[in-house]
Amino acid sequence: MDSNAIKIMFVEDHKLIRVGIKTVFDEADGFEVVSEASTGKEAVEKALKTKPDVILLDIGLPDMSGCKVITKLQEYECPSKIIILSSHNSDDEVNKCLSSGVYAYVIKDINTEMLLYIVRSVFQGAMWLDPKIVPSLREKSEKIIPKKHTTREAFRNSHANLTQREYEVLKLVVDGKSNNDIAEKLCISEHTAKAHVCSIIQKLVVDDRTQAAVKAIKEGIV
Repeated sequence: MDSNAIKIMFVEDHKLIRVGIKTVFDEADGFEVVSEASTGKEAVEKALKTKPDVILLDIGLPDMSGCKVITKLQEYECPSKIIILSSHNSDDEVNKCLSSGVYAYVIKDINTEMLLYIVRSVFQGAMWLDPKIVPSLREKSEKIIPKKHTTREAFRNSHANLTQREYEVLKLVVDGKSNNDIAEKLCISEHTAKAHVCSIIQKLVVDDRTQAAVKAIKEGIV
């Protein structure tokens, strides 16, 4: 067993989803699933016992909300970093969780590669917000997400003059679209879509498409 592996715990009341999450991390390098739970009470008990580095927490649990679980863990000074992984994205739930100090809010339709990236990033101290929840957050609090640029040109001029096509591709990346989705949407080949994404990553000086999406969100492309 790798002593440097990121210790993972996940809290989900649907068994089939739990099996899927466990499979994702069991098959990925650098992770160790140390516990899983299906209720809030069980989550608190197991988190304190197994001391995971990162907890993936659903909001809609049968006995208490995910936000309540976070509050209880904080009362016990649990050091685990918490990622909300949920299908719930109402403004009220999102704001409650962010106010509770979670490191990331992720909608469940995220792809496997990006989920692994987010967990690694959170383990290293980063924060991450799913692009789907950003627009409503921006409307409610400019302290969370900065004001967006007034024009598309302002964004492009700040980032090595993205081409019109690259700008279109970047907006689709922010929407969580795959290269295949982008190709179909813009009527181009998947190879061309991939080339545009690679060019965008280089021009924005980031490591991957997720970071490109986050940077675009922070600087107001959406």
